[in-house]
Amino acid sequence: MPVMRISLATLTIALFLALPAAAQWRNLPNNVPLGADGKPNLSAPTPRTASGKPDLSGIYTPNYRYFQNLAADIGLENVPMTSGAQKIHAARATGLLGYDEPDAHCLPQGVPKINQAPVPFKIVQTDTLVLLVYEAFNLWRQVHLDGRDFAEDLNPSWMGFSKGRWEGDTLVVETTNFHPNGNAMGGLFRFADQNLRLTERFTRTGAHALTYEFTVDDPTIWTRPWTAMVPWTSASGDIYEYACHEGNYSLANMLSAARFEENTPEIGPR
Repeated sequence: MPVMRISLATLTIALFLALPAAAQWRNLPNNVPLGADGKPNLSAPTPRTASGKPDLSGIYTPNYRYFQNLAADIGLENVPMTSGAQKIHAARATGLLGYDEPDAHCLPQGVPKINQAPVPFKIVQTDTLVLLVYEAFNLWRQVHLDGRDFAEDLNPSWMGFSKGRWEGDTLVVETTNFHPNGNAMGGLFRFADQNLRLTERFTRTGAHALTYEFTVDDPTIWTRPWTAMVPWTSASGDIYEYACHEGNYSLANMLSAARFEENTPEIGPR
């Protein structure tokens, strides 16, 4: 099936671009604590900054299980969609509409979808700012910890605007003002995002792991806010350059498929 070939090609390109950073550097520091036997020390304590906060800094590897379905653990039947959202979800469940997602055209993936992209990402932490730098699409986010608040009329952004605070050992991030053509939820949840309010909770549970929890709230899509949790694993090395259209042989196929639809009366343009 052509659509499936496009999806596999896109994934193959993403995985190819996720080359080991160790091949790019000499004397690359290993940010994964090792035991006396030279193997990762899975019981190593959570690292902390000079101010005593958990140090979230490092490279993390997402779990592809959640890339297409952020509700993989809680079950789609437990996601409180409105009737309108259920119709959109049903239309996308076959995967035949994947070509109209923003990232299929090298436009930014939204949040929290970008956090599950199948390539590593980096967290850089200071006392007043946390940066999330994604290998996927060379995207980045700023989480401000300096007490600022959202303006009344922020310009929409593909990644939204984020402010954060610490609640004990958990970094809580609030994000809003998403682009109306974005795809914050990704995959089976291809909805407009301009009304989305996202709350994320980052909790480092040890030297090798970080628990990511998100809550989405949008009354135009969900009958109530809902929450899911995703585990992340720390990794050694570094992130790598990502060139979306380099070797993108699927683009011509997507364009020819769109032209075919436009010129086929029984199908017609969407």
